Amino acid sequence: MSSSPAPALSEILRREINVDGRTTSLLEAGSGSPVLLLHGSGPGVSAASNWEAVIPALAERHRVLAFDFSGFGESQHATADEYGIKLWQRQLLGVMDVLELKRVPMVGNSFGGAMALAAAMRRPERVARLVLMGTPVGDYPLTDGLRGGREFDGTREGLRAVLERFPYDRSVITDELIDRRLGPATRDGALEALKALIPDAQPAGETIVQGIPEKYLSGVQVPTLVLHGREDDVVPFELGLRLLRGIPDAELHAFGHCGHWVQLERRDDFVRLTLEFLSRD
Repeated sequence: MSSSPAPALSEILRREINVDGRTTSLLEAGSGSPVLLLHGSGPGVSAASNWEAVIPALAERHRVLAFDFSGFGESQHATADEYGIKLWQRQLLGVMDVLELKRVPMVGNSFGGAMALAAAMRRPERVARLVLMGTPVGDYPLTDGLRGGREFDGTREGLRAVLERFPYDRSVITDELIDRRLGPATRDGALEALKALIPDAQPAGETIVQGIPEKYLSGVQVPTLVLHGREDDVVPFELGLRLLRGIPDAELHAFGHCGHWVQLERRDDFVRLTLEFLSRD
């Protein structure tokens, strides 16, 4: 692994904002041109657990903003039947409106990458650039990593078993990370948002996951940086190639000996590539 020790979370401000009548938990650091970080899915995920290791470095040049989607982290939950792309897109654009962000680069991990892609397709005037990591696109068979999230049993041991499928190097899964994610993972209703994202495994035959349809990728007209781990056991590397082939102005950086969490497993490379990409005219 190429990463140095992670910076302290104390450098990051947490606050709450009201979006569509619900409380959204928000992390903020730095100043300058804004960039919005969108977290992935999985038991106990939050903006903090996905991004705290990279926010201080990105904040040296940018005003960095990262929020918890409804159903995840510390943001107020919705009802089970509300979860879906329409709710999360309203929240994403609502956060931008509250923060008075007219147009902003979006950095999305997995589910967050799908949300960023959807925003670029539906509201292109609000998205300046895209950085996509482990982003689901097109149809693909349910992976062991996704299946584990759907079947999480609510225990500490079960959470560790699920999360160990995410990175290539399992040393990333520390006791501190388990402690941080266990509370949000076991909140009342926490699994409902996950179930809206991950299909139930079929008793016979392949279970197919549906990502952002490939046919819409040609309509993404913003510069896009795709970062993907070759050993991703959650969203297969082939999907990164689909993004490269489908988005007109896209480039792909692939990482060997790397799983689903490029920003944690290859943190220094992630920061370098992302800051360079965001600085382009």
